[in-house]
Amino acid sequence: MAFKILIVDDHLVVRIGVGMVLKDQIEDVNISNAESFCETITLLKQETFDLLILEINISGGKSREILAEIKVIQPNIKILIFSTYDQRSAYKYILLGAHGYLNKLSCEKIIVTAVKTILEGGSYISAEIVEKIIQAALHKIEMNPLDVLSKREFEIAELLVIGNGNLEIANKLNIQMSTVSTYKNRMYEKLKIRTLVELIDVFKMNIY
Repeated sequence: MAFKILIVDDHLVVRIGVGMVLKDQIEDVNISNAESFCETITLLKQETFDLLILEINISGGKSREILAEIKVIQPNIKILIFSTYDQRSAYKYILLGAHGYLNKLSCEKIIVTAVKTILEGGSYISAEIVEKIIQAALHKIEMNPLDVLSKREFEIAELLVIGNGNLEIANKLNIQMSTVSTYKNRMYEKLKIRTLVELIDVFKMNIY
């Protein structure tokens, strides 16, 4: 029986490239593709997959909720996060139910190894990630500073980072501008930053 894999990425070259590598290296595998979260959800409702290879920063999805939404539809699906973001964010997704985390810059051999390992019932986490998780636990270090934000604070932070002003955020979230300012000040205080430029830098280094 062939394994069914769904590759989710908004870049056609990535989807085609990964698909070709897996078909060449793994026997009995069927590959499907999706370029947005909406398309992903539609496919998951139509067909059962063994493995989802997921770019977490996919169009239409909210990074903190995307795994939970997927698991509601297919509770038993295995998920391999496939991203260019710093691997410090990997531990969060593992805790949320992902079976592995892989950087897009990984070589073909590592990609195939990760996929095979997960399909065979295991998980794939690099030694580097494991070490960071252990050190964070031992020294009670916050691996991702964005974890200190509440759900609403994170939501506003994301809107700020992509270019929305206070008025636009207030309108989108149906709240007062003064409320946006309050959340913004609280967020800056928690992250120990003062400017939007610094907030953008924090997201670039730690987004997940």
